[in-house]
Amino acid sequence: MWQISGYDDVRALLTDGRLSKDPGRVPGYVPGPAGLNRHLVHADPPDHTRLRALVNAAFVPRRIARLEPFVADTATRLLDRIGQHTHVDVIAAFAAPLTFRMICAILGVPAELDNAATRETVMATIAPAAGLDPTRVEGDLHELLDVLIAGKRADGERSEVDLLGALVRASDESGAMSEEELRSTAYLLLLVGHDTTMNLIGNGTLALLCHPGEAARLTGAQTGGALVTTAVEELLRYDSPVRDATFRCAAEPITLHGQLIGEGDIVSLLIGSANRDEARFPDADRLDLSRTPNDHLAFGYGPHFCIGAALARLEGAVAFPLLLERLGPVALAKPADELPWRPARVMRGLAALPVVRT
Repeated sequence: MWQISGYDDVRALLTDGRLSKDPGRVPGYVPGPAGLNRHLVHADPPDHTRLRALVNAAFVPRRIARLEPFVADTATRLLDRIGQHTHVDVIAAFAAPLTFRMICAILGVPAELDNAATRETVMATIAPAAGLDPTRVEGDLHELLDVLIAGKRADGERSEVDLLGALVRASDESGAMSEEELRSTAYLLLLVGHDTTMNLIGNGTLALLCHPGEAARLTGAQTGGALVTTAVEELLRYDSPVRDATFRCAAEPITLHGQLIGEGDIVSLLIGSANRDEARFPDADRLDLSRTPNDHLAFGYGPHFCIGAALARLEGAVAFPLLLERLGPVALAKPADELPWRPARVMRGLAALPVVRT
């Protein structure tokens, strides 16, 4: 595996057609749960182009913007539930249920399946709990997808208003995607639509608690205001929710800085490192919520730019000011260097963020 850490190199390689997204080019590489890997993250053109087009309409910025009242209402209800509790886990009580609720709403997951058990089934595929049988995890996930897809088929035309229903229709009527692609895409959207934004809120809240002066600037700010907009971008850059770009390997030999990357070699593009590159971001290790310009790579770059970027930005813009205002003065319940992080290679996210009201 080659690890690429500089901003200019990472950005250039994110658009380099000599890198393939197809894990099948690396014998023995296991990209994810069996039978659930034929999705747009593991596809090159023309398959990537076809699959992305099928989901793109649900995530266009103008459509996502209309979700702001729903995001705000959901966030407020979660904070109401927290109430005046002295000790709060920001991940379990707020970031996780908020972000999962949003992607469930877009996909059209029934209310009875929008719960912690479903969320844990999806998340266990990338960071299984100790002692959990991987075969059981995959079996539970396949069973969940069976239920979701069968429900859309049973609903018929009524399911067309949500993304998963539209994908089922594309599979059944036009043949625009295979059954394996349908199941894989449903799994991918449930996972990354939740995990990445949960990490944004968790990592960002930790950064703010470690920089109380910056947190004070953001408290009570309006969602559409200039400071909130730049703050979300800076929090994405400062502690990126995706630290390593998804799978890529060399489809042909590539020479970079005098080193030969051989055909079939895995190339790891370190987004978290690129976003702290001093050559691109002056004083890169300083959190500055007003930082401009801020051309970070937290959502990637090029053809595989994160399809859910607008949704993540909206959730962050609503969540951060509201969370700071409603929690009031809080402090970390344990030192920052003792906080638990989930053991995942691509994602960077806290397993828990315990805080205590002061």
